[in-house]
Amino acid sequence: MKKTTILVLCVLLMVIFLLFYNSYKSQNITSVYFDDVKVSVEVAESQDEITKGLMYREELGENEGMLFIFQDEKERTFWMKNMLIPLDMIFLDSEKNIVQIVKNAEPCTESLCPLYSSQFLSKYVIEVNSGFADKPNIQVGQEVSFS
Repeated sequence: MKKTTILVLCVLLMVIFLLFYNSYKSQNITSVYFDDVKVSVEVAESQDEITKGLMYREELGENEGMLFIFQDEKERTFWMKNMLIPLDMIFLDSEKNIVQIVKNAEPCTESLCPLYSSQFLSKYVIEVNSGFADKPNIQVGQEVSFS
């Protein structure tokens, strides 16, 4: 084989490996605490992770979710495009205080989906199963902690 052919094959294998690795590497998991309620969350920080979110998930455990971490604090807008399960969205400011809760955001498979926007500045958003935010100790103004 020619050196260029071997080099091209090596580069191609490296690209395939990196794509496979990025798709299947273990998620960054942490815990979020709403007083005495612990939620295990996958952390979405990169633009790709934030864009994908919980799309195409068929289920989410009772105390599981996703924590979106943004670089800055501003009004945030989410949608439920390609979602399969309804969610509650909990918006937090930079001090990790709940500033808004969107309950029961429904999945959307249409080309135009409703938008769910925060009315206040937020740096973090936590998505959990629909109904989670109905717990008595989940309320606007509450401070949330991360481990």
